[in-house]
Amino acid sequence: MFEFGNTYHQYQERQFTEQKHLSLVTTGAIHEQSWNNTSRTADFFYLKGAVISALKRLGITKINEKPTKMDFLSEGISLNSGTKIADLGVVKKKVCKSFDIDATVHYANIYWDEVLKLVKEDRKSVTAIPKFPAVKRDLALLVNDETSFKELHDIALQTEKKLLKEVQLFDVYEGKNLAKGKKSYALSFLLQDEVKTLTDKQIDKAMQKIQQQLEKQAGVELR
Repeated sequence: MFEFGNTYHQYQERQFTEQKHLSLVTTGAIHEQSWNNTSRTADFFYLKGAVISALKRLGITKINEKPTKMDFLSEGISLNSGTKIADLGVVKKKVCKSFDIDATVHYANIYWDEVLKLVKEDRKSVTAIPKFPAVKRDLALLVNDETSFKELHDIALQTEKKLLKEVQLFDVYEGKNLAKGKKSYALSFLLQDEVKTLTDKQIDKAMQKIQQQLEKQAGVELR
């Protein structure tokens, strides 16, 4: 479900701003199960992929991801391209319950005015291709409900300052088959050395160090 419209904000007496937004909400099954297709639930990764795909089709290809906090989201990220262009995340259970919704709901808000500025500018930039390949490693983690992605993001980057270039949240699960007070995060870690190719030993050592600090500081469990 989506809605395109304006919001109005007062920042000084008798002075208002008008902002355009494109908001999206996903929940439940993406499509029904059939003889040649299994049912798939609309998860956080599905919504994130849809938002990024839409932005890329508009020509916005250089997108960075950062943790963010919003009052009605239990977990969230912002997408940035020089300026913030979108927020998305998992709607808090208590907010869903106030609308008699039992299912997990995912929400995204695209700041349309900022998107249009980037499209109109049609900026082109060229960066040198890294000489040495980056490596991705994923971790599936069981975390406490109150633990945020930002907390894990910051712990990881503080732990491995040299090789860790990026931490992304690509899936969140809250629901059946998890202990009470727990949720599941899937995180992706991008590792790269600017002066040489990473060895398996270096990668394993860095990931082990990150995992140990996540367990120690945030009490996560490896799934």
